[in-house]
Amino acid sequence: MSRFKRGAHVDSRAGFRQEKEDCPVPYGLLKAARKSGQLNLSGRGLTEVPASVWRLNLDTPQEAKQNVSFGAEDRWWEQTDLTKLLLSSNKLQSIPDDVKLLPALVVLDIHDNQLSSLPDSIGDLEQLQKLILSHNKLTELPSGVWRLTNLRCLHLQQNLIEQIPRDLGQLVNLDDLDLSNNHLIDIPESLANLQNLVKLDLSCNKLKSLPPAISQMKNLRMLDCSRNQMESIPPVLAQMESLEQLYLRHNKLRYLPELPCCKTLKELHCGNNQIEVLEAEHLKHLNALSLLELRDNKVKSLPEEITLLQGLERLDLTNNDISSLPCGLGTLPKLKSLSLEGNPLRAIRRDLLTKGTGELLKYLRSRVQEPPNGGLKEEPKTAMTFQSQAKINIHAIKTLKTLDYSEKQDASIPDDVLDAVDGNPVANVNFSKNQLTAVPHRIVDLKDTLADINLGFNKLTTIPADFCHLKQLMHIDLRNNLLISLPMELEGLIKLRSVILSFNRFKSFPEVLYRIPSLETILISSNQVGGIDAVQMKTLSRLSTLDLSNNDIMQVPPELGNCTSLRALMLDGNPFRNPRAAILIKGTDAVLEYLRSRIPT
Repeated sequence: MSRFKRGAHVDSRAGFRQEKEDCPVPYGLLKAARKSGQLNLSGRGLTEVPASVWRLNLDTPQEAKQNVSFGAEDRWWEQTDLTKLLLSSNKLQSIPDDVKLLPALVVLDIHDNQLSSLPDSIGDLEQLQKLILSHNKLTELPSGVWRLTNLRCLHLQQNLIEQIPRDLGQLVNLDDLDLSNNHLIDIPESLANLQNLVKLDLSCNKLKSLPPAISQMKNLRMLDCSRNQMESIPPVLAQMESLEQLYLRHNKLRYLPELPCCKTLKELHCGNNQIEVLEAEHLKHLNALSLLELRDNKVKSLPEEITLLQGLERLDLTNNDISSLPCGLGTLPKLKSLSLEGNPLRAIRRDLLTKGTGELLKYLRSRVQEPPNGGLKEEPKTAMTFQSQAKINIHAIKTLKTLDYSEKQDASIPDDVLDAVDGNPVANVNFSKNQLTAVPHRIVDLKDTLADINLGFNKLTTIPADFCHLKQLMHIDLRNNLLISLPMELEGLIKLRSVILSFNRFKSFPEVLYRIPSLETILISSNQVGGIDAVQMKTLSRLSTLDLSNNDIMQVPPELGNCTSLRALMLDGNPFRNPRAAILIKGTDAVLEYLRSRIPT
């Protein structure tokens, strides 16, 4: 009997044909890269990069060797030089010298691999602007890196680097430098040469001090020195003309940094240090500060000079040794959030502390020694004096630039309330906790000076289009209303920094917010928002706080991970499956990194 089954197909050439090995990079991908100039090989389990990738623009492609005619789209001789190469999340242990065969590269991303070294030839990539080397095993960098003078973004976080040479100063076009999570014990003075740097992350190293020359970096907006071993901060830091965010968490500071003439600083984070005393001289220069974070320190008391921080919006004093509060704290016109948990406060009833910031500040204001007649305009109550005008604090209008007509439960704002302004430059208006169904039309009379308006806890269903005339507005509080949309005209509010929309009836994220690039804080929790546009969200380059908690978001777009300006992202209370709660609890950085890892390749 034949050893072959009847009818079975037999390949007579079997045994003579050489089996073609599967290429880890599909040829179609290389072919497409010649047209687009971009090649994404992330997450493919590569242990080495095939030579065909490095020689992509040198070797004649396979189709050129075949006797076929070419259509307009298949003209291999019209190929585009590779400008973007993504090799992240593989198992690469080295990069060959052949990297220099791609001289047109603008972006090279090799993060999340096992690299312990780089070839010096990387310095031949003269067009390179973005180099991502984070999450590897690098202990040092080749001298070639310092020849990349067109580099604008250099990420080296999560490596094993112990020293950065002074050659760093040659990268004069850098605007984003991340050296966090390494083993650095000092920073070279040449850092001062990076005059274009906007963002510098030195967190999670072993730094004991900063070089004084760092003060020469006139364009730096964000400096993160968290989780180091610093005991003091050089006062020359105040000479940084653009510094807005300073992170000093988890160090060994005993005093708040003294930053004379620091007119731009908006956020100062000093949590988890050893600060015991807040001195007046440490506060008096921080006029622009909107956030002061001092949680987990040993602060025993607050000086009365805390009232100098007129722009303060958030004050975090959680887990300190504070037993009493200065009553002047209640007069800070913009303070929206005051965190005091974990302090041995004795002079304030516990039930009052649980009622929230608004009630606590109201209590402190009631304890302030008022001028004669309570600071009210001295007029006899005659038939010509309206009852509402008798309730207005004229002293606050003139000295604090604040018009407060809140908690009156009125359905409209009487005309004489706005008449009481009487030409004074009012910057703050508080009409919260009334029964308003419409925004008072005369609010536009304050368009030249109004910076902060609180219309929370009313019954507003719409915001009028002429709200856009309030060009000086920086803060809007519309929480606890009946809003379902915002007018597109609000994009004219070019100075707007924060907007609070929590506890309304929004079913979609207001489109106009994507068009206000000055926004730093968006709070839209406890609505019915079903999703967000992460691509448009990334255009908000200053956005640092985004609260989307307690909405109806079924899926978090992975591209949200590219919004790297975010320092606080709240997503809990939504019905999505990913990210899981175990990731959310790790904080904003972990969530953003997780989302980036999920971006389709």
